[in-house]
Parts: sequence; structure tokens; C-alpha cells
Amino acid sequence: MGWLPVVGMAAGFLIVYKIDIKVPSDLASYFSLATLAGLDSIFGGIRAGIEGKFHDDIFLSGFAVNTLLAVALAYLGDQIGVDLFMAAVVVLGWRVFLNLSLIRRYWLTKAALSKKKDRQR
Repeated sequence: MGWLPVVGMAAGFLIVYKIDIKVPSDLASYFSLATLAGLDSIFGGIRAGIEGKFHDDIFLSGFAVNTLLAVALAYLGDQIGVDLFMAAVVVLGWRVFLNLSLIRRYWLTKAALSKKKDRQR
């Protein structure tokens, strides 16, 4: 499994926890959307690692491009008066929960198989 997403998420939480960051209120929605896009990439990377399909270059480029694209779409929506922010939140939120459910299912299945194997011994 690729450990880069897990290490990256842990490092990100530690940095945010230790540093008192003040985000201007007019940029808060962009930062929240960038965070959601980043979480989507992280959980997608963890899922890819579980499935044996993880590649560092794909993860890093996807993390950067997805985060920038989400923020750019929200900014474009603000400029033209269309609430693209909410569309991005819905899609990214759905993807985060989908990846989390697949990760959870993998670990629960693995635990159940391990218990079954232990009972057979």
C-alpha cells in the first residue's frame, strides 16, 4: 500500500494543529474547497494503495491538479454569478464518502477473513 497519502494527511493535520492559521473570510470558501479536494485525493490514494494500483506521480499530480481545479471552478463561478462551489462540494463530498466506504469495507472484510482463519486452526 502506498503510505504517501497517509503520511501526508498526518503531516497536514499536525501542521494545522500546531500553527495558528488565520484565513481571511473572503478566502475561507476557497480554502475549504481546496481542503475537500485534497481529502478526496488522499482517500483516493489510500484506496488505490489497498487495491495495489498506487503510483506516487499520479497521486501527487492528481492532488495538485484536483485542488487547483476545484478552487478555479469556484472562483469562476463567483465571477459569473453561478454557485459552482456547491456543485464541487457535492461531487467531492460524494467521492470522499465513497472512498471511505470502500476502505472501511476492505478492512472489515480483511478482519472477518482473519477471524475465520483463526477459528479454523
